[in-house]
Amino acid sequence: MKLLHLDSSALGANSATRELSAAIVARWQADIADLSVEYRDLDSNPVPHLTGASLAATDPEAATESGQVLQQFLDADIVVVGAPMYNFSIPSTLKAWIDRIAVAGKTFRYTAKGPEGLATGKRVIVASARGGLHSGAPSDFQEPYLRFLFGFMGITDVEFIRAEGLGLSPQHRSEALAAAHAAIGAPLAKAA
Repeated sequence: MKLLHLDSSALGANSATRELSAAIVARWQADIADLSVEYRDLDSNPVPHLTGASLAATDPEAATESGQVLQQFLDADIVVVGAPMYNFSIPSTLKAWIDRIAVAGKTFRYTAKGPEGLATGKRVIVASARGGLHSGAPSDFQEPYLRFLFGFMGITDVEFIRAEGLGLSPQHRSEALAAAHAAIGAPLAKAA
């Protein structure tokens, strides 16, 4: 079984999503002996943003990297994404990665009946952190976007481990992170 672990926070050691995504991956490693983990830090090793040249594949090096990013995603059974909320959505580094995996003919296709996801059978777990309280609010463009995006590619098993209100107070941050850590065990129950 292959797990792809992505982090996108620019906060390094101070990142709540990095803390949560690492805990999620550690839990999976503890429970599944033959788990193979690949890691990419989209802050320190970003995927270049999409350009006309990259779409046209005129740069062989960029085309090779795009192909590798896509293949790494396609090969994964489980994808753990550290996705902080930046300006009500996701970091641009995570969006740049998404632009490399949302590829017509590879992860989705258009049919006479509408779009069809081709990346079925995967599981996505998103470690989400927000400074404010946004769940279910009009200000949340992060979770609905990621749910729709992965669903569009055929991935129906998308779960969120969420820590909200981290900027409200040190106590609220501590309690929100503790609650998120306590929720980490739940995804593993489905794997059995």
